[in-house]
Amino acid sequence: MKHLDVVIVGGGPIGIACGLEAKKNGLDYLILEKGPIVNSLFNYPANMQFFSSSEKLEIDEIPFISKEAKPKRNEALEYYRRIVTSNKLNINLFEKVKHIDKSNHVFTIKTTKNKYKSTNVVIATGFYDIPNTLNIPGESLKKVSHYYDNPHYYAGQKLAVVGASNSAIDAALECYRKGAEVSLIIRGPEVGQRVKYWVRPDIINRIEEGSINAYYNTTVKEIKENTLTLLSKNKETEIENNFVLALTGYKPNFEFLEKIGVHISENDKKLPDYNPKTMETNVDGLYLAGVICGGMETHKWFIENSRVHAKLIINNIKNNQVVTSNH
Repeated sequence: MKHLDVVIVGGGPIGIACGLEAKKNGLDYLILEKGPIVNSLFNYPANMQFFSSSEKLEIDEIPFISKEAKPKRNEALEYYRRIVTSNKLNINLFEKVKHIDKSNHVFTIKTTKNKYKSTNVVIATGFYDIPNTLNIPGESLKKVSHYYDNPHYYAGQKLAVVGASNSAIDAALECYRKGAEVSLIIRGPEVGQRVKYWVRPDIINRIEEGSINAYYNTTVKEIKENTLTLLSKNKETEIENNFVLALTGYKPNFEFLEKIGVHISENDKKLPDYNPKTMETNVDGLYLAGVICGGMETHKWFIENSRVHAKLIINNIKNNQVVTSNH
């Protein structure tokens, strides 16, 4: 079995950035991605537009040219795919990491297809795989989804969108404009403050004119085949419903991190233990990169402010190699 310098788990933008940095520094590396290139972006809604402008999504100073200042999903897929192919990055696609063990300063990475040995491991898996569930009766019905793709599917249907952040608001507006009868279920008193600044006035105006029904300070108590039971200030309301988009956010795979030995804070933030100067966790040789560093605060890290993680990590690995070779 070949012994690698570093295995990078996750082939998203930050995992790719780590791979580029490893290649530039002459490290023997491998990126493992459980789906296609930038799997998480591939699973974003078809018409999604980024909050960040294209230059802030660039990695390794490779220009990202988009039609508008803020690129769309398909432009990002093209950009990151071309980086992988033109740089001939060593990446295995559709290969999911199942388990990581460490013994005698060496990691063993077991996947659905193979087994690898490595001195270092970088976890850059993001947070998009595990949705925050509502934990209510009826959530397992086929009409309920925690992921949204295309508004055409909901045309002519009574659609409930649960949530108040960017994904929920984008879905509500798109589906309304494709002919869905949209009800927006918001737990708090208003549309989320972090909603994209050019979108927030749009949704507020649609609500105020009555085009979209908004239920503030409201939660969903139960989902049935043809109705929803809403709860607001101890008062129940039943509304007709065909489909539910529960877009209440996502979370990292904490169980995966803890099995490797990463300490996770016991408070609600569930922050993983790492050194912000090197991105190394409490497990020697194990690094975190990208949004996974924020624990439950998934809004803290994104592509534009975590691109720097790649250089921090690879520099530290190189420095450790120099120290080891001198002993």
